[in-house]
Amino acid sequence: MWSRSRSLRLALVGMSSCAALLAACQKAAPPQESYGPSQVTVVTLKAESVLLTRELPGRTNAFLVAEVRPQVNGLVQRRLFTEGGVVKAGQPLYELEDATYRADYGSARAALERAQATLTSAALTAKRSAELTRLEAVTAADNEKAIAALGQAEADVKAAQAALQRASVTLNYARITSPIAGRIGKSSVTQGALVTANQPAALAVVQQLDPLYVDVSQSSGELLRLRKELSAGTLKSTDSTPVTILLEDGSRYEHAGSLTFSDVTVDPGTGSFALRVTVPNPDQSLLPGMYVRALVGNGLRQQGLLVPQQGIARDPKGNATALVVGKDGKVEPRVVQANRTVGDRWLVDSGLVEGDRVIIEGLQKIQPGMPVQATEAPSTVAKPGEAEPLVPAKSQE
Repeated sequence: MWSRSRSLRLALVGMSSCAALLAACQKAAPPQESYGPSQVTVVTLKAESVLLTRELPGRTNAFLVAEVRPQVNGLVQRRLFTEGGVVKAGQPLYELEDATYRADYGSARAALERAQATLTSAALTAKRSAELTRLEAVTAADNEKAIAALGQAEADVKAAQAALQRASVTLNYARITSPIAGRIGKSSVTQGALVTANQPAALAVVQQLDPLYVDVSQSSGELLRLRKELSAGTLKSTDSTPVTILLEDGSRYEHAGSLTFSDVTVDPGTGSFALRVTVPNPDQSLLPGMYVRALVGNGLRQQGLLVPQQGIARDPKGNATALVVGKDGKVEPRVVQANRTVGDRWLVDSGLVEGDRVIIEGLQKIQPGMPVQATEAPSTVAKPGEAEPLVPAKSQE
């Protein structure tokens, strides 16, 4: 009996202690605070002209290429140029042994002189025959023979002149000249080498390097999409837009090029077609065969909306969304279409309009429908007089 009473007293004491502790905790707990709207940073969208470009890989090629080959047979007597130097059109490059060709030229010249002497004699004979015919001292048949001999002598002179001209051309071929102006490469032959007419191996190669070609390729699918946008009026043609060249190390080439050629055939193996850009190269800093990238203008969107990349989110399915601050100061979700970037911003095709305030900072602590306090992001636009020249930005499609 005593044990039961003691247990009951202990239970009552424990319950009293718990009640007291609970009351103390409730008394010590601070009152719940009331938090205000979350702070976010927004960008107010403004319509602007956006130049869409495509970065295409390519190779540089010489503007003109001439492979120097001999047109006559002979031994190389002298090389008349410095390898890697600049040559002019018509400048002698090689001298071949020409004794045989000089002898042929002399023989042809002698044949011409003999034909001219025969012509003089035939002309005098025909003149005397004509006078004697009027005096009836020579028959008509003899006069006709004299006239025929004169005509034959004139033809022989023309034939001799042609033979002399041919011999002169052959003799000149023994002195090989540059067909174009440009920079010449290394020589494939040395003094004393035997060369033959129209041989397959070139003696040297001359290349004109100013201006220079940059050959690039573009996907035919991109071409079709661009044509649809141009026909729909969403893009404006930019065929006259200068082409920016990026060198292999990523630096920008100082001279802008121009698009001069677009192929009309698509390569069935790659599904792309060729484009050719002509680039000034006065310092010849670009050499044939170099890898470069060309920023080619695809079109101009006059009322484009650009959103910083952090303002666009994508779900696992790839759908793009953005959070904007509505007129009531609350967060509104928007489903947008953004398929290409321009620099570090997305170009929005639909889902946003000019004047929308897109949230770019503070996205982790907000949800749709929550009230927020928006702060405009600082502008990065250069002040008047400090703006750099407009350079087409890279775009991805």
